Amino acid sequence: MATCPECDAEIEVDEFDVDKGDQLSCPECGTNLEVVTLSPIELDVAAEDDEEDDDEDDDDLEDDEDADAEDDDEEDDEEDEGWEE
Repeated sequence: MATCPECDAEIEVDEFDVDKGDQLSCPECGTNLEVVTLSPIELDVAAEDDEEDDDEDDDDLEDDEDADAEDDDEEDDEEDEGWEE
């Protein structure tokens, strides 16, 4: 048995079915929880910044694509200059 850190509900967790870092949801309050220790099993509120990290990764991809496009434009300009001589 483990206890929800939010609502103190008893949560039945099979210690052989979980690993450290696994996430589950409290059946009483719905809080996302993370397994922080295995013996004894302890739960903590899971960090919710995963979605924010995904958004930041998407922004980084867009920035990389913009930088690649600028590099291509510069290369095209250099090639054009060589032909004008």
